[in-house]
Amino acid sequence: MGGEIRAAGDRALLVIPPVRTMVVELVAALRSRPEGVVDVLPAAETVLVTLSAPGAVESVRKQLNMLLAQLESEARVAVGGRALPGWQPNRTDRSEQSLGGNGFHDEPVRIPVRYDGADLAEVARLLGLTPAEVIAQHTAAVWRCAFVGFAPGFGYLESSDGRLTVPRRRESRAAIPPGAVALAGGYSAVYPRRSPGGWRLIGTTDAPLWDVDRDPPALIRAATRVQFIDVEAGHA
Repeated sequence: MGGEIRAAGDRALLVIPPVRTMVVELVAALRSRPEGVVDVLPAAETVLVTLSAPGAVESVRKQLNMLLAQLESEARVAVGGRALPGWQPNRTDRSEQSLGGNGFHDEPVRIPVRYDGADLAEVARLLGLTPAEVIAQHTAAVWRCAFVGFAPGFGYLESSDGRLTVPRRRESRAAIPPGAVALAGGYSAVYPRRSPGGWRLIGTTDAPLWDVDRDPPALIRAATRVQFIDVEAGHA
């Protein structure tokens, strides 16, 4: 499958794993901050590793190459020795062990949702489901934050099966209220503040996604697990 490590200035390395689903595995493995690593920033298909000093480049690059080789070996074993673009790691894995004790959640963050979004019926139509089936699948999945971006506290949540994959709206809305729960491109997210956006809205939550008086301010960070709860079902 391969992978790639590129220089990003003199104090960072950009890691491109061989498959996108390996990003979460790589981030989890780096949470222990190996010597020379000061920050890890995941994106959809890459991980930016910031270093303590230019002199750490080669030693960290060596560690990253070893880690990529290890993850690739595990992936090949998982798929019977074949490269598989859609490889999914074992989610009850090293990631959870690595995250323990560093502020990341072992248990899913539970977010109560009123499934009253303006696009819920359209999402159901696109997926060939009923709105109730969309809600059932959205609440049944344990989502994981692959990376953050767009706005402070906005986490791109992915599920292991990717069943609720719908395209963005053709035209973005000028203003989406905070707390809107949405789907787009195989991800789910909660808008942390009022902003424009083209995701399809399926619900609303009162959970504060971003609070500068909280430590950390973000309720959802990279690798955080999330489970949505249907308040109308009386489970919140």
